[in-house]
Amino acid sequence: MSSVWTIRKPVSQQARLSLALAAWALVITIWFVLTRGHLLPPFALPDPIGVVKAMGRLWTEYDLLGNVFMSWWRIAQAFLWSALIAIPLGVLMGAFPWLHDFVNPVAAPMRSMPITAFLPAFMALFGMDEGMKVGFLIFGMFFYLLAVVVEEANKVDHSLLETAYTLGASTKDVLWLMFRASFPAIFGSFRILYDVGWTYVILAEMVNARKGVGYMVEAARKVLDFERVYAGIIAIGVAAFLFRWLLTAAERKLFPWREPAKGRA
Repeated sequence: MSSVWTIRKPVSQQARLSLALAAWALVITIWFVLTRGHLLPPFALPDPIGVVKAMGRLWTEYDLLGNVFMSWWRIAQAFLWSALIAIPLGVLMGAFPWLHDFVNPVAAPMRSMPITAFLPAFMALFGMDEGMKVGFLIFGMFFYLLAVVVEEANKVDHSLLETAYTLGASTKDVLWLMFRASFPAIFGSFRILYDVGWTYVILAEMVNARKGVGYMVEAARKVLDFERVYAGIIAIGVAAFLFRWLLTAAERKLFPWREPAKGRA
């Protein structure tokens, strides 16, 4: 038993699976106790059996896959635009301190500000159509990714750059070297970036949307169908987990040497 409390003792794959199943079994058991024991009102926490049935209705009656795909498409567009701007800008900021000192005084405060406060401003600037939703997501994802890129570019060993200069590399070649050296770690941050996107897309889709998981949950809330609300929340979690798993699998395939550093990702 004492070995259980050994600091950083490795856990086998079978034990990890057992612990995960036990944790979810505990959550579901508590859920049953709270609802069947009438410890909470139905509007606060609906019955789990009803939520399971509502999940089936989401699939058959409310186009669950179509809504998930629309949310993913909005996140993918914002992710692409954020990466196209933040990655080259971040590498340049890591390469040229003057550029960092010029951009960072604006970028750093933006990372600390709650993005929800900017939603009315985006509605005023871009209206309430698709452009507002994608722009809102870009704003939420860009500054996070920019900070990661700058940090990873700064971590590139300076001796590597000096070696490149010694071998006759130009400034353009060294910038490409910095990008290649930092990109595996930047790619690893994409998982968290997608989590950020899933967080913000729900808020964006509650404003004048006709498709998406955020719209799906908000529509259920308006008619007080809380079983469908909770079913939608679970669907969002499953969808976000699956996309995160795909990114993790892609990272393992593209950068297998980073496997030990990722631990339990």
